[in-house]
Amino acid sequence: MSVKNAFYAQSGGVTAVINASACGVIQTARKHSDKIGTVYAGQNGIIGALTENLIDTSKESDADIAALLHTPSGAFGSCRYKMKSLEENKREYERLIEVFKAHNIGYFFYNGGGDSADTCLKVSQLSEKMDFPIQAIHVPKTVDNDLPVTDNCPGFGSVAKYIAVSTREASFDVASMAATSTKIFVLEVMGRHAGWIAAAGALAADEDNDIPVVVLFPEIDFNQEKFLALVDSKVKSHGYCTIVVSEGTKWPDGRFLAEQGTRDDFGHAQLGGAAPVVANLIKDALGYKYHWAVADYLQRAARHLASKSDVEQAYALGEAAVNMALEGKNSVMPAVIRTSNNPYKWEIGSGDLADIANVEKMMPMEYISEDGFGITDACREYLLPLIEGEDYPPYKNGMPQYVTLKKELADKKLPAFEV
Repeated sequence: MSVKNAFYAQSGGVTAVINASACGVIQTARKHSDKIGTVYAGQNGIIGALTENLIDTSKESDADIAALLHTPSGAFGSCRYKMKSLEENKREYERLIEVFKAHNIGYFFYNGGGDSADTCLKVSQLSEKMDFPIQAIHVPKTVDNDLPVTDNCPGFGSVAKYIAVSTREASFDVASMAATSTKIFVLEVMGRHAGWIAAAGALAADEDNDIPVVVLFPEIDFNQEKFLALVDSKVKSHGYCTIVVSEGTKWPDGRFLAEQGTRDDFGHAQLGGAAPVVANLIKDALGYKYHWAVADYLQRAARHLASKSDVEQAYALGEAAVNMALEGKNSVMPAVIRTSNNPYKWEIGSGDLADIANVEKMMPMEYISEDGFGITDACREYLLPLIEGEDYPPYKNGMPQYVTLKKELADKKLPAFEV
């Protein structure tokens, strides 16, 4: 087997553990230097391949690559850049192949969500047409937890842990002030179409913590009358109420609560502000004093509170991607397969990208309580193992120590290309 180089890139919204997958890819490739030469990383995702801005990871020390395991966000830079279909923009895909040819790249590892799975699939298809073999392996990542085939997505467990913990802590705060001050706390979380992250907020309450939590899911049309009646009853029984609202919560007519009337580069409605909408509805109808917060980047950057199982799975899927490539596999994604809930056990499986690209996995209805404002025991059983365990980064002077890579670029060999 001839030695080919590899290309790795990070795509879309970053997470607390996407660098753990990068660590898994690079460390595993280094162990197989007889088959994989240099691992190049795209500077700012797939754009780095198109512009031939390739970070030479061989210039990074073993210690710095190892430190990726506990460093949040995207160490090589990510991007929100959706490549069009082959028919619409064939020249971009041809450019990728040209760059791969120029740098003897035979392995393509794309670390992202549904859109990057689609890109990975198209690269694989075009490489066949252009008679330049590329083994394209998708490494799953998304805090939204909405990829099919895999039991869960790296990044989600840590966000779920952060939201569950934050919901519990904020609820303790509100409870202590409710007699004379704030009675309502609203926390807005990510999740455009799938309510997995919002569901995690319900974990704040359990048999030891009688916390009144109301969850608003994208999968359930927002019923204002029922919602306000429930919140009012929670305040009357507990003295306060905590609401966890997904950014993708919709009115019955399909409009997002948080819709701003603008769209992003992917054509998605730009969201921002479900929490103040909900808080003001409560204030106007019930008169309760409120506070609201948007978890935003905090929820996905919180490596200090990462789930141990999430870190382990993120690394294992990066490692598995390289091993699958070495086994000759193509156009696949390594996946987490749950084999047991209690004790929690999992193994690595895989899925074909044709079955994964552009498919969103929503919350099953059996995971949402009958009233539409909470989770079922089945959902709790699914979620709890994913937030299990702590994996603290090293600390210095009271602060977590994260690595910043050198990111030296390889010499360019091709004419410039405009993206």
